[in-house]
Amino acid sequence: MTSPEVFVDQVIGKGFAVAPERISTREIDALLAELHKSPLQRSRAGIRHLMHHPHVEKLARSSSLLDLARSVLGPAALPYRATLFDKSPDSNWLVAWHQDRTLPLQKREDRPGWGPWSIKDGILYAHAPAEALSRILALRVHIDSSTTDNGPLRVLPETHNDGVLTDNAFEKLVARVSPLECTVARGGVVAMRPLLVHASSKSHSQYPRRVLHIEYAVHPELAGIPLAIA
Repeated sequence: MTSPEVFVDQVIGKGFAVAPERISTREIDALLAELHKSPLQRSRAGIRHLMHHPHVEKLARSSSLLDLARSVLGPAALPYRATLFDKSPDSNWLVAWHQDRTLPLQKREDRPGWGPWSIKDGILYAHAPAEALSRILALRVHIDSSTTDNGPLRVLPETHNDGVLTDNAFEKLVARVSPLECTVARGGVVAMRPLLVHASSKSHSQYPRRVLHIEYAVHPELAGIPLAIA
């Protein structure tokens, strides 16, 4: 088990860290049962806007996850967005190298560094500047084991320190930085900064790779703009 100090140091220094055996099999089975019962709108990649689901919200605010988020972001950190990624033989895809830059927001304010703006499923989104994104942490709860064969998360360590990158900068980083695969057993959690450059390949396994991706912020408002629950 990774110590709290090492976990925080790795998130700060490398942009990611792994907390194995964080969520029990019983909790995962209960989550799957509740999601199966709910009439949720699915896309090819999974389900968006799950923070409105009571069981997902309960898990996101549990001490198992909230303590991890607050160890990095501080005592006021709270979850605001949750997404289920469901990669399987029937729904398989790859994700190119990128950064997570969009935030769900309650109102539009035209400020330098914010935008372009868009609306997804009735929720307002904007690309955010590096300063705002540095106050975010994602916790990826592994509902299934993530293995080398089933399209695991791949990261370029320490690239979260490089700010918001251009396409040309991505190409240079991929050529220079050796990627790491985040393979994690069921119930493990990967913590990740949104500006960490990451990707995933297609699965070559008959088994699914489901991940509940929950995002936390240091405060319900960033740069005075309130986050939307999504």
